[in-house]
Amino acid sequence: MQAPEVLGGRYELRGVLGRGGMAEVRDGWDLRLDRPVAVKLMHPAFSVQPGDRRRFETEARAAAGLTHPHIVAVHDSGEHAGIPFIVMERLSGWTLADELSRGPLAQERVRKALGDVLSALAAAHAAGVLHRDIKPANILFTNSGEAKVADFGIAKSAGASVTMTGQIVGTMAYLSADRLMGRPATVSDDLYAVGVVGYEALAGRKPFPHESLPALTRAIVEDTPQPLAVVRPDVESRLTATIERAMARDPRWRFASAEDMRAALHVAPQQSSARPPTRVLAEPLPPASTMVVAPQPRSSRRRTLLAVAAVLAAVVLAAVLLIFDPGQQPSAPEQVGTSTSTPAPPPTPSAPYTHLRA
Repeated sequence: MQAPEVLGGRYELRGVLGRGGMAEVRDGWDLRLDRPVAVKLMHPAFSVQPGDRRRFETEARAAAGLTHPHIVAVHDSGEHAGIPFIVMERLSGWTLADELSRGPLAQERVRKALGDVLSALAAAHAAGVLHRDIKPANILFTNSGEAKVADFGIAKSAGASVTMTGQIVGTMAYLSADRLMGRPATVSDDLYAVGVVGYEALAGRKPFPHESLPALTRAIVEDTPQPLAVVRPDVESRLTATIERAMARDPRWRFASAEDMRAALHVAPQQSSARPPTRVLAEPLPPASTMVVAPQPRSSRRRTLLAVAAVLAAVVLAAVLLIFDPGQQPSAPEQVGTSTSTPAPPPTPSAPYTHLRA
């Protein structure tokens, strides 16, 4: 029986947990501390490329400097037979991508997962690190269901960058229009990717489900995805509004920070039906003769029309009676004596109104 491969005399390699474009992740065991670990090994074809090696080393440094309950911990790194490796904490092995392969998720599951990811990004951004590749495959779960962010392989920090200016890196479906046009990565680009992940988790599909790269790029830059309220009418508005705001094409409409977006997941949107505050007029109300009377409600107009109809009916009846009894003449009106005195003017209000409730 062949002896298991041991890296650096300490980490015993076992089965394969997953494979990516640049590396594979192996199940491992830390012989010194007697605990399970995950070992990320770079593919030999990439290990000879200086840029790829720097990217791999950047991941180790970036993640090792971030200690957070929702970030996969990095325990060690090194090189074995010319192949770089990273030793990480061993999780359950299932990812958000695995869950999405079975269909859309419940809204509370999505809210919890996004909250954990945003908590991790808030810590990374505070340390000056942008992830730049948030996607379901990089969101892992613990046995208790907590989400953890992994794979800082293309992360960018203030002190180091593994890509040239204008170079596009990351998974295309989760990149913002700004990134696709070659603009520098920002905090809002990480949050845009979180929004796309949330949309996919609720809808069961990506917001821009295009196969070809040109069509996908054009859709992300020009199109608007179907509203989540149509796709998932059962989801409450605060969750869908948060996700769609994070996906806004204009970064000025997105959230300013991961903490802001995380807080929005749990805060109900403002109600537009709130009573406006009392409005104070700068001048007294104008005379009643110059004011425009607001239209009456339908019930008031109906009563008015009925009253007018009754008056007209009485006039018509009186005319008919005169026609059939012409000998009867209406009595002359009584003479009213005139007065030489001038009628008193109406009393003047003591003070004009100065307030009006809206």
